[in-house]
Amino acid sequence: MSHAPPDDAFEPPPESEAFYAESLKLLKESKIPFLLSGTYAVTAFTGIVRPTKDLDVFCKAGDYPRILRFFQDRGYRTDVEDERWIAKVWCDNHFFDVIFAMSNGAAPVTDEWFQGGDTITVYGAEVGITPPTELILSKMFIQDRYRYDGADVVHVILKAHDRIDWRRLLRYMEPHWEVLLIHLLNFRFVYPTERDLVPAWLMEELTGRLQAQIGLPAARVRVCRGRLFSPRDYVTDITEWGFADVVGKGLEERHEPIA
Repeated sequence: MSHAPPDDAFEPPPESEAFYAESLKLLKESKIPFLLSGTYAVTAFTGIVRPTKDLDVFCKAGDYPRILRFFQDRGYRTDVEDERWIAKVWCDNHFFDVIFAMSNGAAPVTDEWFQGGDTITVYGAEVGITPPTELILSKMFIQDRYRYDGADVVHVILKAHDRIDWRRLLRYMEPHWEVLLIHLLNFRFVYPTERDLVPAWLMEELTGRLQAQIGLPAARVRVCRGRLFSPRDYVTDITEWGFADVVGKGLEERHEPIA
């Protein structure tokens, strides 16, 4: 399915628009698989239009060095901000992000992300976008004091529920199934008349897991998984309250979430 929002829908900074257009043109010329995500995909699947100053290019981890090399060979400056998930391509003060995993390491970009076939036309180029299943996955862990993407999750469920591969989403979230349940309960609360849009088997599976978990003894290791949501909001838990950290981030890291 192809989507073509108005040219001015995303209100990019005027000085960045030409850079974005040239970058997308070169990315297509490179023949390296990539996707746009974030606000662009949300707009395509929900119709919600909002400004964005970002251009987030998603690719597999094995392809991000090829993208950087392709642009570097053409005079662009590149840097790897964090080899766990993000790099950048620069032209003067303008840049776009090259993202190959979520910042918490919970969701690397894989071949399955490229199976959707949806496209969007922006800045004069028709390019692929993240499918609804993976778009939801990319937003489930963005929860901190400054940003919460739960509204994007419920909007995509509402408008693209028939495009979501629910079994694949459950496989992605297997280690963190409680986070999936949280978002589905949030959807049920926000849209009580639309509860049937989430398959009954999935709710039964997740609530069954919760029921089985109740009454089990606590684990021996005291772990705080909060830093999977926000590295900055759960530092005290690690440094002062004695919880183990599952993220492996430096205590001073302040990664901003993707758009």
